[in-house]
Amino acid sequence: MPREPRTRVASSPVPPVSITSADVARLAGVSRATVSFVLNDTPGHRVSESTRTRVLDAARQLGYVPHAAARSLRAGRSNLVLMPASISAIGRLVSDWVDDLHSELDRHGYTAVLHAGRFADPLDAARAWAELRPAAVIALDGDRFTAQAADLLGRAGVRGLLAFAARPVPGVHTIGFDHADIGAAAAEHLISRGRKRIGVVLPQERGLGTLALPRLAGAESVAARHMATVAPVELAYTRESATSLARRWPSLGLDAVFAYNDEYAALLLHALRAEGVAVPDEVAIVGSDDLVLSALQEPPLTTVRLDLPSPARVAASLHELIETGTTPPLPAVEALLIHRATS
Repeated sequence: MPREPRTRVASSPVPPVSITSADVARLAGVSRATVSFVLNDTPGHRVSESTRTRVLDAARQLGYVPHAAARSLRAGRSNLVLMPASISAIGRLVSDWVDDLHSELDRHGYTAVLHAGRFADPLDAARAWAELRPAAVIALDGDRFTAQAADLLGRAGVRGLLAFAARPVPGVHTIGFDHADIGAAAAEHLISRGRKRIGVVLPQERGLGTLALPRLAGAESVAARHMATVAPVELAYTRESATSLARRWPSLGLDAVFAYNDEYAALLLHALRAEGVAVPDEVAIVGSDDLVLSALQEPPLTTVRLDLPSPARVAASLHELIETGTTPPLPAVEALLIHRATS
């Protein structure tokens, strides 16, 4: 009799077993409470150095990672600092500053996490943040923060609320940062250099409108006082978009441009020069952020430098907010014009 072919049955993958503190305790030969004292560095509980070493070696051997939510529940507080921000809206200047802030918060025992969710309603955003039960929230785009959102977060146990915003927000420790000041500084400079028809770049990348529109409004407010005109100019951060705009530039009738930031300014500078538009003779250009690349352009870019409070100072203030509920005011962000050869 011919043998029937075997049917191979695919086995379902076995889910990995979760390692618990009980496993660590068993391997180290100690109680679960001792494991908790060692891994959470619980104050007031003395553990011998040999026991501490056994626990740490067992945890390392098993690949055990403490459960942050459970640890926060036991301690009665979280060490999480939430930073709501659109990733696309964080330019190089701010991303470097945020990296340094993460390090400073870590020195105070906090873990900083970027939250990139987009919410049309500030209360919906606050509810999403509150679900994570952070110790604090730092809003880089604090102009959308409301008193109602702050109240909701406070009732959820969030102890520190800090926001960069153009105006004070009730219930929130506010650091003054008005993006209109950036556009105003650029326009004031360009008009002082004899320019009267100023374009203001509106980046087409998602998430940048909340920063670009106040900068446009700041330039418009200055132009209205000086018999100058301002026109929004759309630009995506691509070579194709910059080349298209540069080819249309002579038909726009503009003699200057505030290009949102140094990255867009450098992109447009190269596109204009490639199309034979002379900078600054035919068009003056101003960027923002005073990045290293701005001084390395040919010609070097005029820019607006942003003086932000140091990450160390912000982290210390946030820690004080969490611990005591109050902290002295921090200085507002200043917009300072750095004049170079493109204007």
